[in-house]
Amino acid sequence: MRQIAALPYTTAADGSMQILLITSRETRRWVIPKGNRIKGLAGHRAAELEAYEEAGIHGIACPAPLGHYRYDKRKRKGGSREATVEVFPLAVTGHLTQWPEQGQRELRWFPVAEAAKAVDEPDLQSIIAAFREPPADPGWFLRLLLAIRDRQNERTGMLRWFHALMPKQGRFFEQFEDHAATLVFGADALAKLLKGGPDMTAHIKEISDREHEADDIIRDVLQDVRRIFVTPFDRSAITGLIGVMDDAIDQMNQTAKAIALYEVKDFAPQMQDMSALIVECARITAEAMPLLRSLNLNSTRLHDLTERLVKLEGHADILHEAGLKALFQQARAGNTMDFIVGNEIYSHLEKVTDRFEDVANEISGLVIDHA
Repeated sequence: MRQIAALPYTTAADGSMQILLITSRETRRWVIPKGNRIKGLAGHRAAELEAYEEAGIHGIACPAPLGHYRYDKRKRKGGSREATVEVFPLAVTGHLTQWPEQGQRELRWFPVAEAAKAVDEPDLQSIIAAFREPPADPGWFLRLLLAIRDRQNERTGMLRWFHALMPKQGRFFEQFEDHAATLVFGADALAKLLKGGPDMTAHIKEISDREHEADDIIRDVLQDVRRIFVTPFDRSAITGLIGVMDDAIDQMNQTAKAIALYEVKDFAPQMQDMSALIVECARITAEAMPLLRSLNLNSTRLHDLTERLVKLEGHADILHEAGLKALFQQARAGNTMDFIVGNEIYSHLEKVTDRFEDVANEISGLVIDHA
């Protein structure tokens, strides 16, 4: 038996993440919104529907699943049957005041680690725990070594004098994380924009504002690269990583500008799905940035994250091709201008995902060189 499920999450301004769990109606154990597949409906769309019916939430479901888990589903007439559940991440954008199963379940937001402990299924525990892992703790022994090294440096007068003369290492890690935050907010606004509706102008402005913030950050990074004597990585690696991140938010802004210019109001499912993939790419990038502070300790996790970024880009290519084909077939019997406009929007969306693959490649290069 095959089912689908949504993993609802929200990300706060400080980067902390929470997972929404609900209770099952009979056993009252903590689960995520799930249900049977719906004929003619993609898995992530069915997961969105289950999240609405069971938890009263709506949001942006990524079409690329995180993984799957198994559990024993009880039958009404007794006995049980093994079910395999495919899990799709759902960025929650709103909570309704009324929904079909309101009052039948308890809803609660958990920090990621607590949510993983709250569910019973081992595979689901692993999926949730790996959704946003904190940077690795260097451990007491490494902290002791670092403290001893710093203490020895303080006792060396010449070295202390030399350090005082050298410019500091800068704020590169903070700048990476700040820029990743603009990607998260920009991607969220882009996905909302491609859903249409009355707030499209506000979403376009949000993307533009985030792009301007990103410009300020990359300007500071490039100045620091030239000014600072000691940098955590090679200067080319720093400029390469921040450059491709900035290219991603630039392409989001170009997408929004094209939509505003051509006054597009309705968007194909493939466009919406590509924007949902971009939301997931931005989330992964934001998780990866703090891990760069300790490449040796976090190399395995960074490998997992970059691997998923590459897979998401491949999924986006499939959506891009399918969308263009459908667009071309519609334009053959209709307005050719619709194909030209749609092709431009698809092109910008594909370039956004391409830039996130570049982010993955830059991070992989750092891990290879420094871990």
